[in-house]
Amino acid sequence: MTGKMLRKQFYKGNKIAFGVAVFSALFVGMINLMASWLIQQFVDTISGVEGALALDVLSVLTAGLVLLVIVFGMLEYVSKPRFMKKAIQQYKEFAFETLLKKNINTFNKEAAASYISALSNDVTSIETNYLGKQFGLITSIVMFSGAFAMMLLYSPLLTLIVVLLLILPVIASALVGNKMETAELNVSKKNETLTDTIKEIIGGFSVVKSFKAEKEVLQFFLNSNEAVEAAKCKKEKIGIIIGIISATAGLMAQLGVFIAGAYLALAGEGVTPGIVMAFVNLMNFVLQPIATLPEIFASRKASKALMDKLCDYLNQNVSREKKGVLQKLEKGITVENLSFSYQEDEEVLKGIELQLEAGKSYALVGASGCGKSTFLNMLLSAYDNYTGYIRYDDCELRDMSQEALYDMVSAIMQNVVIFNASLRDNITMFRDIPGEDVEQAIDAAGLRAFVDEHGDDYSCGENGNHLSGGERQRISIARSLLRKVSVLLVDEATAALDKQTAYQVTNAILDIENVMKVVITHSLEESLLKRFDEVIVLKAGEVVEKGSFCDLMERKGYFYSLYTVAQ
Repeated sequence: MTGKMLRKQFYKGNKIAFGVAVFSALFVGMINLMASWLIQQFVDTISGVEGALALDVLSVLTAGLVLLVIVFGMLEYVSKPRFMKKAIQQYKEFAFETLLKKNINTFNKEAAASYISALSNDVTSIETNYLGKQFGLITSIVMFSGAFAMMLLYSPLLTLIVVLLLILPVIASALVGNKMETAELNVSKKNETLTDTIKEIIGGFSVVKSFKAEKEVLQFFLNSNEAVEAAKCKKEKIGIIIGIISATAGLMAQLGVFIAGAYLALAGEGVTPGIVMAFVNLMNFVLQPIATLPEIFASRKASKALMDKLCDYLNQNVSREKKGVLQKLEKGITVENLSFSYQEDEEVLKGIELQLEAGKSYALVGASGCGKSTFLNMLLSAYDNYTGYIRYDDCELRDMSQEALYDMVSAIMQNVVIFNASLRDNITMFRDIPGEDVEQAIDAAGLRAFVDEHGDDYSCGENGNHLSGGERQRISIARSLLRKVSVLLVDEATAALDKQTAYQVTNAILDIENVMKVVITHSLEESLLKRFDEVIVLKAGEVVEKGSFCDLMERKGYFYSLYTVAQ
């Protein structure tokens, strides 16, 4: 993907609104030039200059000009907001759709704050500085070129004087304007860091409170916030400098025009009072672009840099397209000599050999840090830099397309993602699913009593804060049931639940039929463990035992020790 592809989204199916807005911007510039001509005619008529238009004719022309202002103002009212809305909407949708095409493996290597900042703070800047200013840019260019043309027609000599008066301010404005791109990118970078800081603090709020670290964390936030505001302050200062240059240039040019115009008029060089006044007015149309165009061009360049930055994020860690496709797990998952390290020389998994049969239930048990969650993530293709093999039937996981894998596998994690939406939308994940299937999933997940009491349109709240832990986990179970997958991976889904709720949730998972279930469990309940076809015991990244609950208890090995200590 390139930045150009992102920018194309602004105009996709949006060309009519854009064209009308451009047309309006062009004519707004022309109307301002016509107003300058009318000023010249009015002053010359009042001054009694020979050949000036009659007052009644000027009155009609003035009324016509006012009408044009209203007409083109209404065209802008209709077209510009419509264009802006669709442009930004399509830009964000395209970027977000591209982001969602990434797989777990690639996304785990990236910072979520980068995307949050790029799709919020950066988009606001792009909307203002790239899209919004392009119409003002068109108007300014029309007025700038038109004003110069009119001034040349009125008096080439006076125009030359104007050019000489503006050379230094133009150079100074251009030099300062070039610094705007760097300032804009710096603001974006600091905003990104602040977004990440806020996300981390809010996400770890309970840790902050339990360690009484409010003062220290506040300082952490204050440092990031200060850096953002300092970057914005620097950018604002650059804008003020450009404004000072503009004001100085305007004062020099206007006073210079008055002095030079008066001299030429008195010297009989064909300059009338009306022409002098027209020059003064036209000078505004020359000065304004000189002051603003460097900033506008710099802001547009900075906005392009922000778009290219998002493009770079979206292009990061893009894995090659894989062709392997498997519609349904028929035989099972074969794990051969699987080893994996997050860092060199620190193996988390070591030579794992397993045969998991389709439709059966497996419990993964072991002490904290033994590699259970890592193993489950390997089955989800969260990492592909492992040695050995993971085969779904006869298809190696590294060769399988992500789409095919996620069609076949679903996961229930300890931290369930709940959206600030209705219970039904959270169960269906916003998809259009037949009501009968949803009702069956609600029953099977043990949510019937809750739905009967509150209704399926019940608002779950932000991150599910209107629900209990058990209710959130039951929603995740219902989601998985609707997927109708071949494999269900469960990573300590009941760890944060009370004993009774954890028992009920685990039973609900085990009640799911015709699905392979691989469940990490910290709860060593005899009645639950007996329901699994096999218990797999991990220790320091290795499978040290496997078998039924009763077999493992009879061996009196490592599992027996774990179970005995837990009772």
